[in-house]
Amino acid sequence: MERPQMLRLITLLCALALPAKAQDVSGAFDYYVLSLSWSPNWCALEGDSRNSPQCDADADFGWVLHGLWPQFETGWPADCRHTFRNPSRAETTAMADIMGTSGLAWYQWNKHGSCSGLSPDDYFALARLAFERITRPEVFRRLEDPITLPASLVEEAFIRDNPFLSPDEITIICRASRIQEARICLTRDLEPRRCGSDVIRDCSLDDALFDPVR
Repeated sequence: MERPQMLRLITLLCALALPAKAQDVSGAFDYYVLSLSWSPNWCALEGDSRNSPQCDADADFGWVLHGLWPQFETGWPADCRHTFRNPSRAETTAMADIMGTSGLAWYQWNKHGSCSGLSPDDYFALARLAFERITRPEVFRRLEDPITLPASLVEEAFIRDNPFLSPDEITIICRASRIQEARICLTRDLEPRRCGSDVIRDCSLDDALFDPVR
C-alpha cells in the first residue's frame, strides 16, 4: 500500500475510534427547553401546504407542544446514541393530542428525546408533564380574526398566567413576521430557570401576526 493511502486509512481508523462527542451522549445536558408552537401560525406557514391533520378545520389546536429539548448552557445535543427501543406507533399516536401529529412526536424523540437519557415512554410522560405545568394564555384562543401585536405582549401574557416565570426564563420566537413559539427554560426537575445566552433571543417585532384558532 502506498504511503498516502496508508495515511488516509490510519486517519479514518483513528476517527472511527474516537469517543462520541459530549453533545451526542444520551443524558449529558444541562437543562430543558419547553417549546410551545402556535398551531394556526404554523399551519399558515407550513402545515396547510403539507395537508397536515394538525391543520384540519376540526382540529382546534392553539398552543401545541413542539418539543422538550435537552440543552447545554451553550448549544444543544441532537440525535444521540442510546440503548432504548424506538417508540411504538401507539406511543407516538398518544402524543398527538398535545403535539398535533404522531409524526412530530416520532421526530422529536429521535432528535431530542434520544438525548434525554430516558426511555421513549418516560420522555413522553415528562414532556406531557412539562406541557401541563404551563398555563397557555386563554386570551389567544378567543381571537376571532388575525391581529398584529407586539411580540412582548405574548411573553407578558404567559408571565401573567404563570407568575412563577420571570422574563429571563421565557423567550418568544418569530418567523416570517408571525409569532412562532414560546420557549420556556426548565431544570431537569421541570422548575423554571434562566435561559442560556443562545436561547434568550426575544422577537422584537411590534406588529407580529397572530392568526386565530380555526
